[in-house]
Amino acid sequence: MNPLLPDMTKATSLTRQGRLSEAMAILRQALSAGGSSSAPADCDRDVAQGRSGCAPPIRDVVLPSTATGATWTLPQSDKTHPSGPPPSMSGQHFPGALRAFLGRMGDHVPRPDGFKRPGVLRAPAPLPKGARFEERTYANAAGSRAYKLYVPSGYKGQALPLVVMLHGCTQSPDDFAAGTRMNDLAEEETFLVAYPAQSQAANISKCWNWFNAGDQQRDQGEPSLIAGITRQIMRDFPVDRRRVYIAGLSAGGAAAAIMSATYPDLYTAVGVHSGLACGVAHDVPSAFAAMRQGGGRRHGQPSRTVPTIVFHGDRDTTVNPVNGDQVIAQSKAAGDLRTTVSRGEAQGGIGYTRTIQADPTGRPMLEQWTLHGAGHAWSGGSASGSYTDPRGPDASRAMMRFFLQHPAADAAVC
Repeated sequence: MNPLLPDMTKATSLTRQGRLSEAMAILRQALSAGGSSSAPADCDRDVAQGRSGCAPPIRDVVLPSTATGATWTLPQSDKTHPSGPPPSMSGQHFPGALRAFLGRMGDHVPRPDGFKRPGVLRAPAPLPKGARFEERTYANAAGSRAYKLYVPSGYKGQALPLVVMLHGCTQSPDDFAAGTRMNDLAEEETFLVAYPAQSQAANISKCWNWFNAGDQQRDQGEPSLIAGITRQIMRDFPVDRRRVYIAGLSAGGAAAAIMSATYPDLYTAVGVHSGLACGVAHDVPSAFAAMRQGGGRRHGQPSRTVPTIVFHGDRDTTVNPVNGDQVIAQSKAAGDLRTTVSRGEAQGGIGYTRTIQADPTGRPMLEQWTLHGAGHAWSGGSASGSYTDPRGPDASRAMMRFFLQHPAADAAVC
C-alpha cells in the first residue's frame, strides 16, 4: 500500500470541509516523515523569477472544494506567465511542500522538448469541400453532453466505420481533433469521427471521471452518455456496426478502456494512449496511486481477447507507464498468442519498442508501443493541438490501421 494514501484521504476529507490549513499541515507532516524532498520556502519566489534548481509550479491539480466538487481537478491555464503561475488556493500560493507532494503524484506541465502547452487557441483549419464538422448534443437520465462529429467529404450515404475519440483533461473536441489529426485520416480512409466533450459542470477541468465507481458501470453515469452518443450517431448515419471503435488520451484513455470493457457489444477495438485500465481506481486516493504506480486491483481474464492498441511514453510522469502494461493484461484472454517485438525510430527522433501479440491466423490482437524518452502527450500529433509530441510515431495512423483489421467484436467485462 502507498504509505501516503491514509494522509491523502485525511487531507481530502479536511479539504472538503474547508479546513485547508489542517489539510496542508497533514501533507507537510507526511512528506517530512517520509523523508521526501520538498521545495525550499523561497521556491515560489525563485520560480516566479525564472531561476532554476526549484521544481516548476504544478498546474495539474486543484484541491476538492465546494466549487470544484469532490474530485481533484485541473486548473484552467494562465497565459500571463510563460509556464503559468503557481496554483492558488483561497488566494494563497501552494506551499513548497505541497507542490512537491503533488509533483510526486504526477506533473501535467509540458516540457520544453516539443510539447505544446495547453490553452493556446488557434483558428480551426478550413474543412475540405463537402466535409462537415458538426456540433451535436445527446441527453439521457445521467445528464447531457455536447459532441462534435466529423463527416468526411467522401460520405455519399454508404455505411462507414465510426471512431469515438475521448479527449484528455483541459482539452476540447476541436483541440483534440487538431492535435491527433484524426479528421485528416477520416478524409483519407472515409470514416466518421465523434468527439464527446466533457462538461465543466461534471469536472471543472473537463477530465472524464474514470476513477469514480459510478462512472465505471454499463448504463450508468458517463459510460451511458458516451454509449448514447455512439448509438445516436449509429441511428442518424448508416454506420458499419461491425466497425465501431473507441480511443482516448490520458483520462480519455482510461474512459475508453472502461467503455471497451462495459460495452463489448458496441465497440470492436480500443486504443488507449497514456491511460489506465478499467477499474484500477474507485476514488481520488486510489486514482493518485494508480497514476503513480499502477492500479492495485487484480482482474480475471476476459473470455475473449479484446483487440487493444496502447501507446505510452516511458518517461511519462503523469501516468506511470506500467499502466499501459495493465491495459494490455486486462485485454488478454487465456490462450496462445504469438509475440513479436520490433524496434525503430520515428523521423522526429523518438525511438520505440513495438510488441505485437497475434492470433493463430497472424492477425494482431494486442499491440503495444513503448515510446522511449517520451512523456505525457499524443505521439506524432500536431502542434496545433495541446499535449502532443510531433517527434513520435503517428499514433493516430497506427490506431486506424489496427482498428480496421478488426471488423468483429471481442468481449470482456470489467
